[in-house]
Amino acid sequence: VQLQASGGGLVQAGGSLRLSCAASGRRFSNYAMGWFRQAPGKEREFVAAISWGGGSTYYSDSVRGRFTISRDNAKNTVYLQMNSLKSEDTAVYYCAQSRYGTGSQRDGFDYWGQGTLVTVSS
Repeated sequence: VQLQASGGGLVQAGGSLRLSCAASGRRFSNYAMGWFRQAPGKEREFVAAISWGGGSTYYSDSVRGRFTISRDNAKNTVYLQMNSLKSEDTAVYYCAQSRYGTGSQRDGFDYWGQGTLVTVSS
């Protein structure tokens, strides 16, 4: 499985970015997808996840209401729309693919992309 994340960059606080992650290697539509992030000096943390068909989504408390995860199974791509960005959202964002279909199991993500850097200036 290969996961290629893109869309990171520098944005001012209050702005928006959309991350994309293109997947290949196994049947994309069978598996949940997720986004995680790691800020400098901190552990990697869960951001959002989406079930195999897109019917269920999960968010961390810190991003709920500001970020939206979605997927296009025809394009083998998962997205993370990030609005109302804050300086504390600055991190390397990683997409991941679960070995399960539901997305609710945080420890189910076993394939990881290379990460894309998001920097929010205040």
